Amino acid sequence: MLFNKIKRIPQDFSLNTFCSQLSVHGAGELEPTPATLPTVGTNLTDLTLKKKMITVRELGGCMGPIWLSYFKDCSSVIFVVDSANIAQVSSSCIQLLSVLSAEPLHSACVLILFNKRDVPSTMSLVEIKSLFRLDDIVASATQPITLLETSARSGQGLPEVLNWLESITVK
Repeated sequence: MLFNKIKRIPQDFSLNTFCSQLSVHGAGELEPTPATLPTVGTNLTDLTLKKKMITVRELGGCMGPIWLSYFKDCSSVIFVVDSANIAQVSSSCIQLLSVLSAEPLHSACVLILFNKRDVPSTMSLVEIKSLFRLDDIVASATQPITLLETSARSGQGLPEVLNWLESITVK
């Protein structure tokens, strides 16, 4: 997603839906879980965090070949990994490496979300970290990287995502 020139890079996560629920119901009261769908194409959404308007650009994973054209002026990235889709976890790692190595994102703040943590078929966090070699990636990246486990379906971890956004965008 692009938050005031911040990008979210895809897979089944609707921060827009979550934020609208928070603004209507308050932080502790989410509506029934919405169905999630992968992002196809791009979506733009405006959010207000502590009285500051930010623009969110959500890019679908299938748009990976043209992501680079959206990186100019990007200050932060939220990279979402569908941890229940074992077949795509490896390709997600390759996409993450291309994002982290992109020159325009050299100093961008990065949040990596392991989504669908509530799905029975999901890989364990230890398995995903090992497959991604996350310790090596975090150690060698030029960007500050934060890792969170989420479930867009249940709302698990989404308040922490908003806290991260507020910490990097509202100063």
